[in-house]
This record gives sequence, C-alpha cells and structure tokens, in this order.
Amino acid sequence: MSKRLELLESMIERGSDDPFVWYARAMEHRSLGDMESALASYTLVAKRYPAYVPTYLMAGQTAETLSRIEEARSWYERGIAAAQAENDTHARSELQSALASLSEE
Repeated sequence: MSKRLELLESMIERGSDDPFVWYARAMEHRSLGDMESALASYTLVAKRYPAYVPTYLMAGQTAETLSRIEEARSWYERGIAAAQAENDTHARSELQSALASLSEE
C-alpha cells in the first residue's frame, strides 16, 4: 500500500466527509493498477456523493479497462445526468464523447 493510499484511508476512517478524499482514494488505487479496488471505490463515491461528477468518467474508463463495456456505458450515462444536474457542460461533453466512443466499438 502506498503512503498516499494509507493517508487517504486514514482520513476516511477518521470520518472525512470531503468527496475529493474519497475520489482520491479511488484514483490512487487506479494509479497503482488495482482496477477492481478502484472501481469499488468509485462506486462508494457515487453512492455517497452522487453529484461529484468527475467520478463517473474515471469509473467508466476503469470499467472499460476491465472490459466491462455495459458497466462503463452505465457509468457514462449516469455521469451525463449528474453533469446536467450540476450544469457542468464541460464534463457532460467529455462523458458524451466517452459514451459515443463505446458505441463505435
């Protein structure tokens, strides 16, 4: 386990309610190549902080890496809805592009 992951886990165990801390934990799992743990962590972020839009693109990409195309599609679709609700046009555009690239495969 990396020092960064240990720090993030400690912050979460102490009750951090900062969505970025939870998201950063998922990103750290991803950067360490532990895609299963990354996806599980993104799932926790989405359940706890459904309006935290960056989660959906990263989770979708991680699902794609794991060859879970339908799961990736679901992440992108939910992300588009979250981005729209948050009025985040940039994120919505990125998510729509990711979804469209799945349809091309």
